[in-house]
Amino acid sequence: MGVMVVTGASAGIGRAVAEIALAQGWQVACLARRLDVLQDVVAAGDGLAIACDVTDAAEVASAFAQVVARFGRIDVLFNNAGLFPKAALPDEVALEDWNACMAVNLTGMFLCARAAFGQMRTQDPQGGRIINNGSISGQVPRPRAMAYTVSKHAINGMTKQLALDGRPFNIAAGQIDVGNTRTELAAQMEKGVMQADGSIQPEAMMEVAEVANAVMHMAALPQGANVLNMTVMATAMPFVGRG
Repeated sequence: MGVMVVTGASAGIGRAVAEIALAQGWQVACLARRLDVLQDVVAAGDGLAIACDVTDAAEVASAFAQVVARFGRIDVLFNNAGLFPKAALPDEVALEDWNACMAVNLTGMFLCARAAFGQMRTQDPQGGRIINNGSISGQVPRPRAMAYTVSKHAINGMTKQLALDGRPFNIAAGQIDVGNTRTELAAQMEKGVMQADGSIQPEAMMEVAEVANAVMHMAALPQGANVLNMTVMATAMPFVGRG
């Protein structure tokens, strides 16, 4: 076990990972904008709740400093916070929606990775692990999801760059690409979601606990092993061949 930072820890996959990590005996710093919800999460173990907007560089720096002040180091970052803007054709994507998506899904993940990398590089013993929450949309897009798709393709590059640059400092980096998980954000998919042919069809879902278990497998690997990329999806969802 060790010290884990989870962003977007107030709901969905982030909360599920934080809860299972706490149950397994990890020291967990939970970051999100809703402090009251985070305090409920961390009450189950040795946790720290920090209100943080990942798009704000000063808030991110302060949050990671608080983690180190409390726990002394950072062993794992689950870089999870993200958003999915409203569906739109490329020419109908509002600039403010594009900017908001990039601010959270790309810049926010960079700011958190940067803070974790800096701490892991200089701590003693040196090293750690950064796990980015990508998406199957970083492999195959959904219809009318320009901003989200572009942001998640960018995370593919970020993960590989972190893995390469982290190598001399015992910092491993990996990515989990998740498809159709039963969370508040994705609940609509069971009712019906647009397919590539324009039809609206319900899609198979999986439980969020399965994603959390996969993340914890990645987090618990010994320093000499790494999952660079993992895809976890509902077995019957239309991902392979969805285009």
